[in-house]
Amino acid sequence: MDTGYKGTNKMIIGIVFGVITFWLFAQAMVNVVPEVQKDLGVSLGTLNIAISLAALFSGLFIVAAGGLADKVGRKKIAVIGFILSIIGSLCLVFAQGAILLIIGRIIQGISAAFIMPSTIALIKAYFEGADRQRALSFWSIGSWGGSGFASFAGGAIATSLGWRWIFIFSIIFAVVGLFLLKDTPESKQQSTGKFKFDYAGLGIFIVTMIALNLFITYGADWGWTGVPTLIALAVTIIGLIVFVKVEKSKEVVLVDFAVFKNKAYSGATVSNFLLNAIAGALIVTNTYVQVGRGFNSLQSGMLSLGYLVVVLAMIRVGEKILQRVGAKSPMIWGGIITTIGVAMMGLTFLPGLTYTVVVFIGFALFGLGLGLYATPSTDTSVSNAPSDKVGEAAGVYKMASSLGGAFGVAISATAYSAVAAGGNLEAAAMVGIIVNVIFGVLSIVSVIFLVPKNAGKTSTTKPVKKVTRKPAGSNA
Repeated sequence: MDTGYKGTNKMIIGIVFGVITFWLFAQAMVNVVPEVQKDLGVSLGTLNIAISLAALFSGLFIVAAGGLADKVGRKKIAVIGFILSIIGSLCLVFAQGAILLIIGRIIQGISAAFIMPSTIALIKAYFEGADRQRALSFWSIGSWGGSGFASFAGGAIATSLGWRWIFIFSIIFAVVGLFLLKDTPESKQQSTGKFKFDYAGLGIFIVTMIALNLFITYGADWGWTGVPTLIALAVTIIGLIVFVKVEKSKEVVLVDFAVFKNKAYSGATVSNFLLNAIAGALIVTNTYVQVGRGFNSLQSGMLSLGYLVVVLAMIRVGEKILQRVGAKSPMIWGGIITTIGVAMMGLTFLPGLTYTVVVFIGFALFGLGLGLYATPSTDTSVSNAPSDKVGEAAGVYKMASSLGGAFGVAISATAYSAVAAGGNLEAAAMVGIIVNVIFGVLSIVSVIFLVPKNAGKTSTTKPVKKVTRKPAGSNA
């Protein structure tokens, strides 16, 4: 839809506010585990599930929401996402136990699924060339920088006002974001005919991902050879096989695997999944310093101040490096620096102040690496997406973010809990961090082998060719 409209700073700020709402309710929860558990009287296992639910449901619905945005309107889907964010936050504000906590987290996850791909698609629709890269940098500031902001702000808010106020602030951000986006015109793919959607594919995908999450989260408690664990594993494997076969045999699909024929897009998406899985290091580190070293929420949040400052500063630097040398080099170096920063958090054998300083530096390096990586990766995925499927392709890319974060948290928490059960919290934190270092190394390898040297060097990168198969939500 060509309206002649050019994106504005007001539009960018509105989008950033929407993206930050996700981090306020996702990342901030990591810092307030003891407070929420005490206030609501829920078990630690229930709370860990609640923490991962938002990212999990975001990943489950984000591709469908991206395809839907292309068809019914990117602004419309973004607005629905903002509204769902407000509803989900209200559930947590009024939660008195596990029920509203779980419902609120699910709604918040779905809201993120609506906001993320639709706002990226709006940026591609109304910005071009260097202006698009600048807009994506600010989008990344809201996303990657938002995680650092939420980590510090969440601890400060919980300590001074109470943890529920985190979600009151999230509502305020969403309302302001809606106001700033109100003048943005609608953008959607031109099409005619009856609206269709891949309900079967979505259903199979949801069952498969939930089974995988249950396998990771409860495998140790159930016993790795126990019947429930084996059933969850079987459902996961069978579900993945069936999902791929079903999607390849249908005209209207949830995930069009043709987008992965472009190596640059595949490299950006795979590395994005793995680098987001490193989010598990945050729950391990924050839990360890609070339970094992006696930090409160504010003190724990202050450890990430270096991350917040550096990631905000480096995202625009990553944009400039992208424009000079392309995407591959900053993505590789970003992954290396991030992995080194995370590894430093695992040096739990160090004494009090020394460990605190090392973790602070580790968080700063974490932010430095992500700042270098963020814009080149996002630009590579968007630039190599077909113009008629940018919402779906952005959805797949952000699905990688959400599922990477969800499973990274689940795997890291499982590794930490398994060792911590023996009473050695230092060893537990070290093992949990090692898991995340492995994720970082795999992310670097995926960039080296999949992302071409010339990715991102020009704005004329050819997208993958248009194919006849239609994404979920296509018209006949």
